[in-house]
Amino acid sequence: MSSNFKSIPIIDVSPLLCNKWRDVENEGVSEVVKQLDQACKEAGFFYVKGHGISDSLIKEVRDMTRKFFDLPFDEKVKIKMSSETGFRGYQRIGENVTQGKADMHEAIDCYREVKPGMYGDLGKAIEGFNKWPDSPSNFYSVVGEYINLLTGKLSAHSSYVCVNGLSTNLSRNILRGIALALGGCPGEFEGERAGDPFWVMRFIGYPGISDAKGLEMPENDIGCGAHTDYGLLTLVNQDDEIPALQVRNQAGEWIWAVPIPGTFVCNIGDMLKIYILLCKILFARSIWSNGLYESTLHRVINNSPKYRVSVAFFYEPNFDAVIEPLEFCKQKLGGIEKCESTIYGEHLVRKVLTNFVA
Repeated sequence: MSSNFKSIPIIDVSPLLCNKWRDVENEGVSEVVKQLDQACKEAGFFYVKGHGISDSLIKEVRDMTRKFFDLPFDEKVKIKMSSETGFRGYQRIGENVTQGKADMHEAIDCYREVKPGMYGDLGKAIEGFNKWPDSPSNFYSVVGEYINLLTGKLSAHSSYVCVNGLSTNLSRNILRGIALALGGCPGEFEGERAGDPFWVMRFIGYPGISDAKGLEMPENDIGCGAHTDYGLLTLVNQDDEIPALQVRNQAGEWIWAVPIPGTFVCNIGDMLKIYILLCKILFARSIWSNGLYESTLHRVINNSPKYRVSVAFFYEPNFDAVIEPLEFCKQKLGGIEKCESTIYGEHLVRKVLTNFVA
């Protein structure tokens, strides 16, 4: 359950990397699990360091994003998003909508690619392939490497070195730590839940305040309005110099997630909350002494005169995963399930179809 936190904790997740999470009695692993539990319970947000992804790659992804948004509009719109592209591609400033208001940002949206018929009617709205920019010329190769490191599908031709030369499986390893924090097995969020994860990636550009005032956006000058994220886990690679991300505590105060170079800002999403909430409903009292985790409201306001970029990676369940109580929760009731379930893909498509203006 969220609290009146005043700052966002920093967690060194290196003990979870490279299969060390298997040794749950390891002092380093148990300490990370404890910190993840506290962070998810109190804030729903935390910084990740010791993640094993090189600073050079993290920075290059941001630099390429900035170079793309520096291009003339006529160039950017060559990869324009539409329903025909499965909602992949470039969106102009004001095209993305939060809480019914246009956001003051432009973006490229990418999804895990979905072939026609891959998920039947469930996936029809987002069938398609990503539209990668021609400029910068290395955009596709660098982003592919970055996605591989976040999802654990490391390329055999990697040009970047992780911690001690070892690969990371970063998103999955963090979720293994969270599963342990909940009192379950490390693999609770694998297999039919997220063993074949969907993913979403947004390359986002926020105009500086002086530029934003010149745009015809009278209803809203917020870069991205208050919202929670759809999936399991979000990792944000934000500009090192421009504070803009804010997280709301239980008292309604907006706490700055100030940039810390070399870290990701990480938060839990709606699907993780639903998994845990359904487990909570199964009992008259919580089966965990640590209480309920929440997906926390957050927003972006760029008060700087400088243009800000951010790259958000959303690690999701399997597209066709049934979101239902975790198995170890059901076992507490002898396998009895008393809650309705939902399908992740249905949740995502509902959100996507209401996210944009024509």
